[in-house]
Amino acid sequence: MPPTAHEQLHRDLQAFIPASRLITDPLRTLAYGTDASLYRLIPKLVVRVESEDEMRRILALAHRHETPVTFRAAGTSLSGQAITDSVLLQLGDGWRNWRIGEHATTISLQPGIVGGHANRYLAPYQRKIGPDPASINTCQIGGIAANNASGMCCGTAQNSYQTLKSMRVMLADGTVLDTGDSASREAFEGSHGDLLAQLAELGRRTRTDAALAGRIRDKFKIKNTCGYSLNALVDYKDPFEILQHLMIGSEGTLGFIAEITYHTVEEHTHKATALMIFPDIQTACEAVAVLKSQPVAAVELMDRASLRSVENKAGMPSYFKELPETAAALLVETRALDSTTLNAQVETIAAALAATPTLLPFQFTGRPEEFTQLWAIRQGLFPSV
Repeated sequence: MPPTAHEQLHRDLQAFIPASRLITDPLRTLAYGTDASLYRLIPKLVVRVESEDEMRRILALAHRHETPVTFRAAGTSLSGQAITDSVLLQLGDGWRNWRIGEHATTISLQPGIVGGHANRYLAPYQRKIGPDPASINTCQIGGIAANNASGMCCGTAQNSYQTLKSMRVMLADGTVLDTGDSASREAFEGSHGDLLAQLAELGRRTRTDAALAGRIRDKFKIKNTCGYSLNALVDYKDPFEILQHLMIGSEGTLGFIAEITYHTVEEHTHKATALMIFPDIQTACEAVAVLKSQPVAAVELMDRASLRSVENKAGMPSYFKELPETAAALLVETRALDSTTLNAQVETIAAALAATPTLLPFQFTGRPEEFTQLWAIRQGLFPSV
């Protein structure tokens, strides 16, 4: 019986990947068959990849054998993005390089760096990366970019799509493009000129179709990570910009992001957070409408089921257990550059909500140990559920 495509790929990989990093045994492939989602797909082969050269050779071989591959960084994906029943390419420890640009206005990150670590590198400059998913202390840059993870505060204004400067991307045929390097762009124009021309034409046709362009813009005004980042076709004319922004949120289906350079954003040193408890979810939503015009950085809605899922955890407010079944909560944060401005914003927000009924009086806290504990409520929801 002739070998399958997966068996042929496995055989070819043994020429340059150590056996210890080629996983086929049932126990470990079963373990790699899940991520943080509800799904299970057991891979036929898991490859632990440690370098860009290895990844390039692996993709070229997979392309030759017509074998699908899936990339995996931390595996914190909630919708099954990091599992496959084909070949799983697990990033090893060799993907953790980083460098901070001039004045810390940019940072270049390899996909194996934990998001929270990137912020730690930037902290001395009072900067951070834009995306702030709830799993930022676990998830890695590869997944943040490939899924266009946004988070609790960045919304659509500071996600990977909006804060992307350039990237180093590898296509299925093993070709590497560094969009921030003029020589790499020139070489890519020579080898993949047709692809760039097609992207430019697709963008032109999309922008000239007023109804389609309007629909795309409307869809991406709100948080929208479903499908490809088609807003790239209306936001940009440069085919390189279209290409790299299409990579954001593509979940690894268009290419492998070997490095990404972000524009960093300011990390406000003065913050205050309040947990507001409302009699029902309708009242909470009405409060959200009021807060929309207020100086808030984040507003997170939690229903009674969400609060119940964490009420027995250490550090949670004791009154959670006594809330009625209709109760709902908002976690609200405001930020400023100085304490005077912060205090003024807190007063403005409180005044705006004065007419909105709450079950309990709320108070903003600017103490780091206290607002960190409040945000732990939101961050602990998914593991609890």
